[in-house]
Amino acid sequence: MLSKADDYPIHQLPEPIATAGTDRNFYDRYFFNGYTMDGSVFFAAALGVYPHLNVMDASFSVIVDGVQHNLRASKLLNMERMDTAVGPISIEVVEPLKTLRLRVASNEHGIAADVIFHARAQPVEEPRFTYRIGPRTVMDYTRLTQNGAYDGFIEIRGRRIALSRDKIVGTRDRSWGVRPVGMGDPQGVAPPRLPQFYWLWSPLNFEDRFMLYHKNADENGHSWNTASVVGPLGDAAPSHMTSCTSKISYKQGTRHAQDAVLETVDADGGKWEVELAPRFQFYMSGIGYMHPEWGHGMYRGDNAVGYDIYDLATVNENDPRFQHIQAFVTAKLKGPGGIEREGAGVLEQLVVGAYKPHGLTGIFDPAP
Repeated sequence: MLSKADDYPIHQLPEPIATAGTDRNFYDRYFFNGYTMDGSVFFAAALGVYPHLNVMDASFSVIVDGVQHNLRASKLLNMERMDTAVGPISIEVVEPLKTLRLRVASNEHGIAADVIFHARAQPVEEPRFTYRIGPRTVMDYTRLTQNGAYDGFIEIRGRRIALSRDKIVGTRDRSWGVRPVGMGDPQGVAPPRLPQFYWLWSPLNFEDRFMLYHKNADENGHSWNTASVVGPLGDAAPSHMTSCTSKISYKQGTRHAQDAVLETVDADGGKWEVELAPRFQFYMSGIGYMHPEWGHGMYRGDNAVGYDIYDLATVNENDPRFQHIQAFVTAKLKGPGGIEREGAGVLEQLVVGAYKPHGLTGIFDPAP
């Protein structure tokens, strides 16, 4: 069971790195998104490691002319977590917490990329996510989030999109721990109950700073994990807010935001407010989230590659596959001392089941 990773001083358990405790749902994942401030370029990528399912998968999506192109790949892990390449998609850590490289080698689907992430700010360790339904632990993981800029290129069917650090910004995250992966558990919690999950996540980029907000809440609106950070660029430490909240107005007939306002208070009592205006939506199933066939950790055979497209103008937002989104948003920030900034980012949304503060009922019934 020894692997390349065992030659590095990174062990957390008295056993080889190939294993991670005993929970079959343990995972380790990279995520990236990148965009221009006007949204004319948007891409996202993910790579996940599932040690106890013996699977590694990866995906790359880019939106061009109103069409979301999705390339997905899966392979047998064979216990080698250090080989972070799946089919044509690979990730290289050039300098930890500073620089990472994402590549998509030429393939039959006409998508290629060579993209380098450069940190704009220090990474943020979000509060540990631990979520239980009765006695069952459904989620227990840690995540770091870091805002950055990109250079390199993306190529779609012969059309090359140049990326430069002064124009393309975005966010990456790294998360690891336990959450549902692979095939679902055939025996749910007892007694059976309707699923419920409320999630907002909003990393935002401005010319001289960044902002991060997230919220998990139960059906009554009580937050079980929420936090916000406003930070400067460079090596200075970000400021963790002492309180934060959000207001959402929904697009008619959907569970997706028409607009949103985030409000936070810093340690000195200063109030920050940011208005978010969604422009279009990136569908997270493009990189595996909630995808019925290419979901994270699903066994697809060794060296499997798949490709499809979503026409953003015709997507049915109420299809369960398309409930989990990142809306590209423009952002207007106001802070203490007359601070005003305009920027951009995403508002990630996944609302499953009831959420009484917004009048949501059923599993995916649209907002009233």
